[in-house]
Parts: sequence; structure tokens; C-alpha cells
Amino acid sequence: MNRPEVKTPDTRLAWVILAAGFLILFVGGGARFAIGLTLKPLVEEFDWPRSQIGLIVGVFQAVSALAMFLAGRLMDRHSHRLILGLGLLLSALGVGGMSLISQPWQAMIMFGLFFGMGNGIASSTSMGVMLTRAFPVRTGMANGFVTSGSSMGQLVMIAILAAFLAQIGWRNVYVWLGLLHIVILPVLIFGIPDGRRSAEQIKSAPLEGLSLGQSLRTGNFWILLLIFAICGFDDFFVSTHVVAFANDRGAGDLWAGNLLAVMGLTAWVGVLFAGLLGDKFGPLSGTTLSFFLRILVFGLIAVDQSILSVTIFALVFGFSFLMTAPLTVLFVRQHFGLRHLGAISGLITMVHHICGGIGAYLGGFIFDRTGDYTPAFWIMFAASIAAILACLLLARRPNPSRSSSAREA
Repeated sequence: MNRPEVKTPDTRLAWVILAAGFLILFVGGGARFAIGLTLKPLVEEFDWPRSQIGLIVGVFQAVSALAMFLAGRLMDRHSHRLILGLGLLLSALGVGGMSLISQPWQAMIMFGLFFGMGNGIASSTSMGVMLTRAFPVRTGMANGFVTSGSSMGQLVMIAILAAFLAQIGWRNVYVWLGLLHIVILPVLIFGIPDGRRSAEQIKSAPLEGLSLGQSLRTGNFWILLLIFAICGFDDFFVSTHVVAFANDRGAGDLWAGNLLAVMGLTAWVGVLFAGLLGDKFGPLSGTTLSFFLRILVFGLIAVDQSILSVTIFALVFGFSFLMTAPLTVLFVRQHFGLRHLGAISGLITMVHHICGGIGAYLGGFIFDRTGDYTPAFWIMFAASIAAILACLLLARRPNPSRSSSAREA
């Protein structure tokens, strides 16, 4: 089989992309968690049920998921700068527009539709396509570093906003977040060269592997889809409701808001660790560890909801929160090759986020019906066990990409 010429990557360009990607996810990641910080002020001002906020987050998750898939496909072929710039502009419009809302449908349009589209386009899926080709050797570490921008944004931005929330009000939180997306546009313009030319410069591995259609016909793909669906289901239930849950258990507003921010710190450590682990032992190792930790803390918080347990839960779950994010492209490269990296990883991430929306809505629905999050914690506990079993099943299956290459040879 003839292999395409392997080009030497432009090292300087690769590191510029690394820095620009980190900053984009830093701002987008911090903004994404603002609705969890402002959940109680929104509920108190407008007398909305918590399930209403959960539904808004659910719409955001579904829209951003679809945008990730479409952006992944576009990133395989078109200008990276143009695609990511569109994402930042839509994000600025949506999150900034949240400062003007007074009705649930307005929040659906601003946060759910516009911010969902923008945040999904300028996401780790789009970054993963660039980084996997710019860093063919330390792919997990590079993706881990850039993805850690999201958790660092959660730590820094949410901590600052939580400290000033009472003084500036929840509306100004969204004004500042909208402005930040505009401010970083020059970084994108000057930091990432125009897509098709830069794609040729950073291409360093032959684009072989299965097509999207071929991948859909493998059992490995559907097992991966189940693993990432459960991951998203857990993730966005917790990130949407943890501040309100901590408030319910007796924590003050500042303490609860900072708890969400400190989760960003442990997530930063976790995502870097997962990238290193993925490069050394493969993506399944970090994924399995992530769900093992979730089983432990979901079991803990379901039976003991003291302030100490809430703190342990938040910090340990935070460590696991983004561990699978840099591993998505490693899974795709390992099982399906690089030929349609953006489309396949985008589809997996799309399902992750759609199920995240379901988790966010389900948490609010259960609380509104029972006045308690405990049943939801037990559901997440059982789902995490199912994910561990899926990881074990995937470890025993043959690699379809290698099987296909062997047949072609």
C-alpha cells in the first residue's frame, strides 16, 4: 500500500497553536460554567424551577454537541481560523445576551442556541484536529494541556466572578464574559495561520484509517459512544447542580461558588495527568481510572451529605471531570485512524454533550419532584459502573483500524 509523504511538522507553528488553543478554551471553559454559578440568583429573581435551568443547559448541550460534530468535519477540510473565529463571535453574542434576559425562551436562544453553537465550534474537538497533527508523538500531553485551559478558566474566572457576584449582580457576569470572547479574537487571528495552508504545514502523519461510515459499522465505535455518553451524563449533572447542592447542604454562596472554581483546579491536574497516562499506556487507562473515582464519590455522597463529604465529592469528581477530553482523539487514532479524525471525534463528543444535557435536566427534574438530589446520585453511581464494564469490554476487542490495514496490505 502506498503511503502519503510524511512532512516534518513546523515546531514553531505547533507551539503557537498550543498557546492559542489554551487561551480559547480558557475563556470558553470559564463561560460554560457560569450558569451553574448563577443558577440560584436566576431561580430566585424569576421564580423559575431548577428543571427550567436544567432544560436550558440541556438545549445548550444538544446544540453545542451538534456544532462540535459539524466543526469537526469542517476542520478536516477548511480554514481553522475562520471556523474558530465564527465560534468566538457566536459565543460572545450568546453569553453576552444573557445579561438582557427576562423569560426562559430568551435564555434558550441566547445560552442554549447562540452560545451553544459558538462554544461547540470553538471547542476541544476543533483543537484536537489541529493538535493531533501538530504533535504526532506527544498527542495526549498536547491535548491535555490545551484542554486544561477549560479547567483553568473554570478555576480563575469562576473564582473571580463568585467573589464579585453579590456586588456586580448576575447580569454583569454575562456582560464581562461576552467581552472576553471579543478580546481574544486578535489572538486567534494572529496565533493560528489560515487553515488550509497551516494544515499542510503541520501535517506530520499519513491520513489513513476508516471512514465515518466504516467506523459506525464496528462494535468498538458503539462501545466508545456508550462510555462517552455516560461520561457526559455524569459531568453536566454535577457542573450544573453542584453549587446549588452545596447551598442546600448549608454552604454559603461564596463558599459554594469557590467550590466550583476549585473543581477547576483539580480538573486541571486530572486532565494533564490523563494526557500523560494516555501517551504512556493508551487512552483506556485514564478513562477507567476516571470512572472508578466516580463510583467512589457518587457512592459517598449518596449516603453522606455533610459539608466534608460535599467537599471531598467536588474535589475528587473535579479531578475526573475532564480526564476523557484529551483521550477522545487518542481513541479515534487508535481504533479508526486519522483519515476522518474530526468527524469521528466530533460525533463521539456530540453524543457526550447531548447526554450531558440529559443529565443536567434530569438532576433538576428529580430535585423539583423530590426536593433532593440523592436519587440522581444513585443513578450516576450505577451509570459509572456500566461505564467501567464497557471499558473492560473494549479492552478485550480487536482494533478495527489495524484489521482494515492488514486486509489492505
